[in-house]
Amino acid sequence: MTDSRDAIFPIWKPQMITSTDVVRKVKSRFNLSKVGHCGTLDPFAEGVLIILSGNKTLESNKYMNTVKTYRATIVLGRETDTLDILGETIRVKALENRFSNQDIEKVLTEFKGEIKQRPPAFSAKKINGVRLYKFARKDIFIHLKPVSILIDEIDFISFNGHELVIDVKCHKGTYIRQLGNDIAKKMGTLGHLKSLTRTSIGNYNFKNTFQLEDIDNWKFVKH
Repeated sequence: MTDSRDAIFPIWKPQMITSTDVVRKVKSRFNLSKVGHCGTLDPFAEGVLIILSGNKTLESNKYMNTVKTYRATIVLGRETDTLDILGETIRVKALENRFSNQDIEKVLTEFKGEIKQRPPAFSAKKINGVRLYKFARKDIFIHLKPVSILIDEIDFISFNGHELVIDVKCHKGTYIRQLGNDIAKKMGTLGHLKSLTRTSIGNYNFKNTFQLEDIDNWKFVKH
């Protein structure tokens, strides 16, 4: 294996593991002193996670600012504190109106372009140096002011009356969990994410990323 002290590790993160856990595994396996990831991927989610080591960590902003794509499944009618399937139910509201595929596509167009979004309470965003999810775990919920985000594309995939599947192409700072809840509210109900897959970061996708379970067989080249 070539020297991986200054390298990029494009990894397909599995579900039910944190982004920090992936960093630890890479750091330990290759005995690296300086390792970081470019954008947190929630524990319940899977998909592309870019890990940088050595001097490559100085290029993190390049990957943070790269366009990302996601596929999300939104469960309508129930909101959880984390806005995903791992959270506790805090509110329930049935979907009263019937929506055709065309109706949903019309709703989705309202979230395309530059929009305002409030960062969720359970997020890695920091306030006074402390990440919001650390406050939320202590039942301290801090509601930040909405910020501008940019969504290039948001596409309707399927809808069965209870679950809505969408594809999203967006820029840095977009929280798909919050987007799912906001879409549900626009439909007159509540929502949380059942699943989330980060399908790409720039040119990296499932086909050119490494599986974490095969870490002992990884072979890297410098970028």
